[in-house]
Amino acid sequence: MKRILLLECSPHQQQASGSQLARRLIATRWPRAELIERDLVGEPLPPLGADYAAALTGNAPFDAPGFACSEALIAELESSDCLIIVTPMHNFTVPAALKLWIDYVLRIHRSFAATPEGKVGLLQDRPTLVLVSAGGFYQGVRARQADFLTAYLRHVLSTLGITEVAFVPLQGLAHGDAAVQAALDDALLQLQRTTSFYFDCATEIAS
Repeated sequence: MKRILLLECSPHQQQASGSQLARRLIATRWPRAELIERDLVGEPLPPLGADYAAALTGNAPFDAPGFACSEALIAELESSDCLIIVTPMHNFTVPAALKLWIDYVLRIHRSFAATPEGKVGLLQDRPTLVLVSAGGFYQGVRARQADFLTAYLRHVLSTLGITEVAFVPLQGLAHGDAAVQAALDDALLQLQRTTSFYFDCATEIAS
């Protein structure tokens, strides 16, 4: 593993439980990796504007000024060997900051192609981990809310060509310190069990 792209999508930034877990994992698993950090909240992306829309609908070349932000984000993703997304669930789905990143990166003729059979990703697959934090519970026997994030983000990534994806929840974070620790413990177990094919020493980050 040489280069990791870490997308931070939480308003709590590095204080978020998911961010702390991701950084412990990276420090343990790939201490010498190059880490590319994209803080989508602390350094928000510019809103989609008329220049981007004109470039998109006008089939402008990739180096058109309207595509500058989109090209930078796609190139950042293309250069990574691994993608880690740390995101909260907001109103049952992805937060606005992550949705804007998606709108810049998911671009016809550049990151996906439209075919008679449907959209086909143009990017190379890479191991991807999504750490999803939620104040309540959206999986398991205690689930009391809908989850539109997981299926949506999985579909977005597959449209880019990224299918080697593991989702790990951190649930119940609004239920006190004990619940936060339980969420971290559960996440560690899931990292070990569901992503052992590339996160093969996840148990070490529990120490």
